[in-house]
Amino acid sequence: MTKRPIFASLLLLSSALVAPAALAQDASGEPAAETPPVASDASEPDDGTAEGEADVSIPGGADAEIVVTGRFTPNIVRATPEVVSVLSSADIARTGEGDIAGSLQRVTGLSVVGGGFVYVRGLGDRYSLALLNGSPLPSPEPLKRVVPLDIFPSNVIDSTLVQKSYSANFPGEFGGGVINLTTKAIPRESFLTVSGGIGWDSETTNQLGYTYYGSDTDWTGFDDGTRDIPPLLKAALASGKPILEGADFTQDDLEAIQMELVNAETSLLQQNDHIPVNWSAGLTGGLNIPLANGELGIIATAGISNKWRTRDTLQQVSLNQDLSGDPQTSYNRVITDNRVVVNGLLGFGLELGDHKFRWTNLYIRDSLKQSRLGLGTDRNQSERDILKQDTAWFERQLINTQLVAELDFDRFQIDLRGAYAKTQREAPYERGFTYVRTNLPAEQDPTGDKFVNDLGGNRGDATIAFSDLNEELWSGGVDLSYELAPQITATVGYAYTDTSRIAVRRAFQFRAQNLPIAVQQLRPDYLLSDASIQLYNIALVETSAQDGTAAFDAGLTTHAGYAQLQAEIASGMNVNVGVRYEDGKQTVVPIDLFGTGGSAIVQTNIKNDYWLPAVTLTWEVAPDMQVRMNASNTIARPQFRELIAQIYQDPESNRLFRGNPSLIDSELWNAELRYEWYFAKDQRLTAAGFFKKIDSPIEAYTSIADSSVNTSFANAPKALLYGGEVEVQKYFALDGMSDGAFWASRRLVLIGNYTFTQSEIQVGAGDTTVINGVVQDARNFFFDGSPLTGQSDHLVNFQIGLEDQDKLSQQTILVTYASPRVTSRGPSGQPDIREKPGISVDFVARQGINLLNKEIELKFEARNLTGRKYQEVQESGDNRIFLNRYKLGRTFSLSASLKF
Repeated sequence: MTKRPIFASLLLLSSALVAPAALAQDASGEPAAETPPVASDASEPDDGTAEGEADVSIPGGADAEIVVTGRFTPNIVRATPEVVSVLSSADIARTGEGDIAGSLQRVTGLSVVGGGFVYVRGLGDRYSLALLNGSPLPSPEPLKRVVPLDIFPSNVIDSTLVQKSYSANFPGEFGGGVINLTTKAIPRESFLTVSGGIGWDSETTNQLGYTYYGSDTDWTGFDDGTRDIPPLLKAALASGKPILEGADFTQDDLEAIQMELVNAETSLLQQNDHIPVNWSAGLTGGLNIPLANGELGIIATAGISNKWRTRDTLQQVSLNQDLSGDPQTSYNRVITDNRVVVNGLLGFGLELGDHKFRWTNLYIRDSLKQSRLGLGTDRNQSERDILKQDTAWFERQLINTQLVAELDFDRFQIDLRGAYAKTQREAPYERGFTYVRTNLPAEQDPTGDKFVNDLGGNRGDATIAFSDLNEELWSGGVDLSYELAPQITATVGYAYTDTSRIAVRRAFQFRAQNLPIAVQQLRPDYLLSDASIQLYNIALVETSAQDGTAAFDAGLTTHAGYAQLQAEIASGMNVNVGVRYEDGKQTVVPIDLFGTGGSAIVQTNIKNDYWLPAVTLTWEVAPDMQVRMNASNTIARPQFRELIAQIYQDPESNRLFRGNPSLIDSELWNAELRYEWYFAKDQRLTAAGFFKKIDSPIEAYTSIADSSVNTSFANAPKALLYGGEVEVQKYFALDGMSDGAFWASRRLVLIGNYTFTQSEIQVGAGDTTVINGVVQDARNFFFDGSPLTGQSDHLVNFQIGLEDQDKLSQQTILVTYASPRVTSRGPSGQPDIREKPGISVDFVARQGINLLNKEIELKFEARNLTGRKYQEVQESGDNRIFLNRYKLGRTFSLSASLKF
């Protein structure tokens, strides 16, 4: 049979699995998608696309060149030049996860930390690259440059590609892997789907929690103006002067500003014995317009989810190296989060012959309303009881618009892409109040049995902060591919990114002297009322003006060019070889808000260029078996949060973070050997071993100041990481179990994977690290042989389920296990801080019914059936300190969607 190239999109490629076709090695040099097992309506998505379609848009071209060789290849992943996994909308639907981060934790070698940050093979989130339709994404999170993937609802994503072996068409920041999200594109038929659901959390719903009023519209994720910065404070913030008495501000000025900040709606914490249920709603529609030489598709989606979570936490700190004795601090803190995610997508897709054009617009707003109430002790304050109350509102917002053109001229392809994205994070009115009870007898302290706040720092305090982050990212690229000969394709490309971030945080403290005892006992809104401010001369002092960390300007600009060649060098043996040249300049500069002329904070100015080679050899050792070998060099740049010497409180861990502006790039050498056996259509067994050598890895370390836990970052000298993984996917037809019609079209689904990883930091005499411009002995921060942060020795994912191949009917049990992993180096020679994720068991059932000629999908989810706890601990022998411990509730939800 004569061999000839067929340029086909992955949409057509996946359709070829259903129709008779012969597929073989991808010759374009670009990662292709593994189409998930789809044989019926059981996995048909609600977006009007055909069964099993998984559109993937990546740098270097979204189209995959398939060479017809006359033999049947049952798995698309087999035809790719690199190691990839793809979650289609059908796979995501089977797991039942509401966001992409939850779905990704089912992929071999991946774990999700902190809700939305993906770790690949035990490497931290800084080693994972996230793309949207092949273009980079900015992060709305001040603690990360990597975007948290839990902000992406699954209803806007068509497929998710994970590539673990590096190829030169991807950016050089590829330590563990790349995660590319592809949004929904052209529907194959016009449709409209309405959905909604409710959920129950055993630790939260209808249970005790704490909240505050905020504004009338908080339930929508949008503030109604209650939290807007008031006029006088806004003018003062823009004045270029620290808000201090004598710095161009009189006592009357400060008093007037404070009167604006009374805002009881954000300061009064209230007990709620019946926290509401979780709920969600969505609307998705698509329109297909046939044209003379193609088609025009329009797809739009909008959704909202409103979820509550209460954590009854134990949080401790020890100053002793062996953790012996009573903890330095120990707090029982109840934290109630109300998280609202609003999303919208509007996409236009145009196909004209072999040419494709896509314009995608995405909006995501993630709002968190958090209330915390903690009671505990601090050994620095003798036998006192300390009551801490905090209220906060975090707004994270992402706006993204992208244009992609894929031009196909037979043997020559041109792919163009350009994108603009803006993220914003606002945290107005971060309030904190501390009350103290001395427990002294009445003759020594007349209020010894009462909580008081004297606003003097000795027996209580009150703080407020306003922070704002804005980040813009412009990106563009062009890729040119040419088929030099059958099964030989050359690709060259250029990519550009420009990221700029401005982060401002203005923090203040309320102070008073000789407050009357009766006033000290007032609740927060009365303590800082306008009457109290006027009568007792309560002063407002800006604390962010004291260390030069109020504002930072950060930027990262990269230029890259690459060349790549994919060829069949012998029968059954293919090579994908390429090299990327990447130039990057990263800066972080303190902004001199107050015109002082200087700052004690060191500026970051990292300017490097790299040659990054990559080669993958694929050898088909038997008709259904192949071996892959990959080697590459990649890099990992510091994230902005690791460089900016500005203090942020992580609302998830309740810890303070501060960056180190002296960090440098990490360089990685990667190798992998993989065996793949495709024993049936959409069924496989794979096994792999991998190795990474990392120069100057960035690690988190912990210090303790004033009984508070602080986390920062430093470059360790070197590290090694190695391990192996195995994955199996198998289906068993059940039609032979019985003569009944129930089993005739059903099959058993078994999907499992296991990853074993080991890592060790290498540090010896003479090794150094730099902290804010000061060279220090690396052994003060790192132990030789310690594992890398985020690395679990064992990761296990297992799915067992039943599904009907003729209609939508799925029942799936999902099991996930991750062994303990280090979250930060321990302070002052103490043991490392480790998280114990444990085992989680979920159950998801989906059932389709037809009512009045309308398609209805019902879904039931039961999560964390084992009732596991979250534990972040330090352990030394029998001594144990819990930095965070709380129960994770069992959650149950029921949802329905109606398709017109």
